[in-house]
Amino acid sequence: MAPTPATPQEAVRSLEVARPLPVGERPAAARGTLGHRTAPWLAAALSMGAYCLALTLYGSYPFGPRSRAVNDLGNQFVPFHARLWDLLHGTTSGDLFFNWSSGYGVPFLADFFTYLMNPFSWLVGLFPRALADLPVFLVTLLGIGLGAALMTVFLGRLRQGSGPLRALLSVGYGLCAWVLNDGFADPMWMWGLVALPLTGIAADWCLRRTRWVAGTLLVALAWAGNFYTAAMATLAMALVLVVRLLTAATMPWRDRLRALARAASMALTGILLAAPVLTVTLEASRAAQPAPEVSYDEQPSLLDQWAQLLPGGHAGAPVPNISIGVLGLLLVAVFPFVRAVPLRVRVGWYALAAGVATSFVLEPTILLWHGFALPNGSPYRAAFVLSGILVMISWLALAHRPLPRELAAGAALVALLAWLCRDQGAVGTDSWILVAGGGVPALLGLAALGTPRTSRTRAAGTAVLAGTVLLGSAYTALSVTAARGEIAWFQPKITFTGPSLTARDGLLARADWPHSRTDPGPHEFANNDPLLIGGEGGSYYSSFAPAVTARTLQGLGAGWYMRGRHTLSFEDPVGRALMGVGSYLSPVPERRALFTPHPARPAPLLTVRDALPRPAGRETVFARQERVLGAAVYEVPALTPTAGEAPLRDRDGWLLPGARRPAAGTNATGTNTAGANTAGTNEAGTTFTVRCTPGSTALWSAPWFSGEVSGLGLSTTGTGSHDVTANPLRILGRVPADGTVAVRFTGRGRQHIPERAVGCLSGRRLTAAVNALRARGPVELAAGGHRLTARLRPGSKGSAVLALPAVPGWGCAVDGGPLHAPSSFGGLLAVPLGPGAARLSCSYLPPGLHTGLAASGAATLAVAVVAVFGTARGRRRLHLTTPRRTHHDIPTDL
Repeated sequence: MAPTPATPQEAVRSLEVARPLPVGERPAAARGTLGHRTAPWLAAALSMGAYCLALTLYGSYPFGPRSRAVNDLGNQFVPFHARLWDLLHGTTSGDLFFNWSSGYGVPFLADFFTYLMNPFSWLVGLFPRALADLPVFLVTLLGIGLGAALMTVFLGRLRQGSGPLRALLSVGYGLCAWVLNDGFADPMWMWGLVALPLTGIAADWCLRRTRWVAGTLLVALAWAGNFYTAAMATLAMALVLVVRLLTAATMPWRDRLRALARAASMALTGILLAAPVLTVTLEASRAAQPAPEVSYDEQPSLLDQWAQLLPGGHAGAPVPNISIGVLGLLLVAVFPFVRAVPLRVRVGWYALAAGVATSFVLEPTILLWHGFALPNGSPYRAAFVLSGILVMISWLALAHRPLPRELAAGAALVALLAWLCRDQGAVGTDSWILVAGGGVPALLGLAALGTPRTSRTRAAGTAVLAGTVLLGSAYTALSVTAARGEIAWFQPKITFTGPSLTARDGLLARADWPHSRTDPGPHEFANNDPLLIGGEGGSYYSSFAPAVTARTLQGLGAGWYMRGRHTLSFEDPVGRALMGVGSYLSPVPERRALFTPHPARPAPLLTVRDALPRPAGRETVFARQERVLGAAVYEVPALTPTAGEAPLRDRDGWLLPGARRPAAGTNATGTNTAGANTAGTNEAGTTFTVRCTPGSTALWSAPWFSGEVSGLGLSTTGTGSHDVTANPLRILGRVPADGTVAVRFTGRGRQHIPERAVGCLSGRRLTAAVNALRARGPVELAAGGHRLTARLRPGSKGSAVLALPAVPGWGCAVDGGPLHAPSSFGGLLAVPLGPGAARLSCSYLPPGLHTGLAASGAATLAVAVVAVFGTARGRRRLHLTTPRRTHHDIPTDL
């Protein structure tokens, strides 16, 4: 029986499997460290170069005219980076705690932690604001480079070997299919590409029982940069560590358990160091508007999943994007045939890859990967960790110098895979070009490395592999990008171009904050226009959109998308007056590239009320606006159907009929249509009539209606879908002299129309109500950072109502008294003033921040204690033991 190793390093050494070195190759210990030092830089250069080459050939920004601002990249990340630019340059009214610009005032710290904590995001401050698209691109590009470089380092700790070869395999990780399909549009996720090798290096130190403090800091860095993908990376590397420990040959079980305990303490302490990120975002998530309900019903077939191993394709349906390029795929296929690798190691790593792949398509484990919540979008956001595991397997195969017959077996397996998946949607011409055109030179290059020839032959083999990886990676990125560009859903948003820059100039010229808001809506260039072009509006799109904000604005007549996670600006005069909107932008008819500011006379952001009336039963949006305004300004008659399809009486309104069912028969495909669901557009429509005061303004309100609404010479489109998409309160037109308002609703399918869906606004009454509120407004008002202060008129009593949604975290003090949480009036902040008040001050503190800072402080203290005692113990050991072996003396194939 072999003696038990005395140290973890010797246990690691015990797994080294010898194979005769090819002619001209020196042992690892004899080689210089130049290749090891430059290998990470080589991986970064090749991966970033291949990506830039692909975008150049495609003509994509910043190398061509095609915009990259698709999906959330244009709707969230460019606007949020523009906001970060404003914070860095001091040109915004808010701060890290509070955002006065969006949603008429929303918390910001959770958004910052989630969308802007990638260190590369902070480069935005070095560029002009109008070029914010460029640093957003750099976040993706530098994430690719750093992820590939760190993976190169980690592979060297997994198993020693050629630095350039490790770099070539790491390029497949930096440009894996997850990056090209998922990560490119969400720069915050690109930190996950960095977090996986970071946590892997930390776990490797646990295996060697060294550098606990440094490993803890790496974990903290991973979690602070983006906690969402860091959690996935940490879970994956925990599984990798377990496999390495289980496949160890001679390490005592006591040492294995100690390594696991060390890793657990390192991970926990590192996560606690980043605790404010977690506690603030957790509280913000709890207070956020729930996402639209999602379910996991369509599990991809086994062949669909296997097809994702082949490069160059873009699947039409959601699937885990895991491809790592032809070279990596070939070596993964070779791995089970490499007899130099112990059988237990081959079985362990393949079982890990298969288990992780299976976990991606089972709902319980999907929940585990995504923080116990099904994501609103692709359920395979963790696919990059499997790409990383596949790269590790490919390196273990290459580091053991596979023989020609083993390479041939792997090539046959890849050919079989390609043949089996030939009819899958993700496999097309580009996939065949890459597999055949890249596989053959890759196979020849690998064969040259493994044969006992001169160093020149080996250099030629490495050069062939490098060219194959560079060109193959570039072609893969090009083909995936081009395929995605053909999909209508990926049409880019307008970010910093002529129309948006012109609109921004108009907003800045009319800025009057905090006396009034300058709303960039109702038009939207992107889903976060107040962050993109400035102003203070209702548009806001974030996973942390507060439920209070969404419900308050929708209840007062604003629209929303995504079940309230994307709020919109008001489009009606009363809503704008309530929120202090002094001017707003709207497109010029027939010339949508130009936008005209419209002045309005709003109420002040702070108003003083004698009483705060409660709602009397079920309120219409008109009644709710009147209650919050404090005056009756509408006529709201009941609808009377007068023409078109006869509606049915429904609870609280009318039910419009859908399209008539066709007679039973067969359609063009031969399918029997009797009893089929044929709900469609009620082409005739239903006309309702109401009578109002001549000269007033008619508006319609049917939040969940989908179809056309026409009347008084105007036609608008409703896009409502119950609880998912809400129409705003919209203007129909001026009531004619006879006082008759006829409104036709042409619905798509069966539609509900509220009984009092039309209201007629008196402009004279609205002006009087606003003037009354302005007369009792503050003498002075200041709002900036996360504070609001006001000097009130003498004798102010009752309650102060702020035109801010009453989100949790606010505290207000009257006349320098103690802070108290304000109440809510119609969803807006309300502060009791007592019998008389002269000053009011309010400040916002993100919920969860104190708890997170306390946890982070405790973790910092623990790290400091360990560092001090570790340093002292190391000095004592220095006089008692031989010098510690260096990294290059320790073979590592665990």
